[in-house]
Amino acid sequence: MATAPIRKPAASPKDEELLSADFMARLEQLELISRKIFAGRMKGERRSKRKGESVEFADYRNYVVGDDLRFLDWNIYARLERLLLKLFMEEEDLNVSVLFDLSKSMDWGNPNKGLYCKRVAAALAYIGLVNYDRVSLYGFNNTLVHEMRGVRGRRLAGQMIDFLRRIPLEGVSNFGFAAKRFALRHRGKGVVIVLSDFMDKGGYAVGMRYLLRRNLDIYVIQLLSSEEIDPTLAGDLKLVDVEDDDAAEVTISKPLLNKYKAMLTAYCTELKDYCTHRGITYLFTNTRVPFDALVLSYLRQRGLLA
Repeated sequence: MATAPIRKPAASPKDEELLSADFMARLEQLELISRKIFAGRMKGERRSKRKGESVEFADYRNYVVGDDLRFLDWNIYARLERLLLKLFMEEEDLNVSVLFDLSKSMDWGNPNKGLYCKRVAAALAYIGLVNYDRVSLYGFNNTLVHEMRGVRGRRLAGQMIDFLRRIPLEGVSNFGFAAKRFALRHRGKGVVIVLSDFMDKGGYAVGMRYLLRRNLDIYVIQLLSSEEIDPTLAGDLKLVDVEDDDAAEVTISKPLLNKYKAMLTAYCTELKDYCTHRGITYLFTNTRVPFDALVLSYLRQRGLLA
């Protein structure tokens, strides 16, 4: 949970643009990828060879009793006297869930950490919508407080962006309880992306375990501001927790700042190791990293986008 001297809050993220028209056009060339089996059939692909009514022919297989006679190829039967069933390419239904942190600690930094988080969530949701995936957005602090569930299709992109833009950044974070609520209501397979600073006094392990039990393809993106990574504070200060108002009077010195940086690095490394050892894809970013570079380059390198 971020701490800093009492200050005037930064401009609200809802007052700034989430996705530009030019960037949305670039996003339309991408698609979200699941590395795990979804719909019980394919791995790492968006389409499967199944008996269906698509116009795109894929293959044949021998007829077995009980198959739908409408898919028999009678021309082949007339020539070879063999009953072969036509198979077609059928789209898999990919469920994409984005859990994004909207607790008060996200309303910090320049660029604003909450705005950056919303932009990433909007970009991922937009990619899912234009590819006709089933997209769900969950904003959380100490529980799931804002939801947009099971939407599909490009026509809902404006509604999705407005939903994200209007959400305030407020409350105390409790990722463990929020993840439990998500796991209780999300029964299907698919991809889940968690966007957070993970500055949570309750830790992250409990929440991760709830997600892991659902056999989801999990991506964790940890977002921190430059002010948190390399603070420039000095002197005698009163630090106030922006979420629960805990206060402490400290003297900021170079040794203390070095100790803080070492502890922050150790914490982020611990989170990365926890995720890596459990098959969760972890990505760390500073909000000074250009937003388009994170989405168009880094997320593609880590296998979430193609």
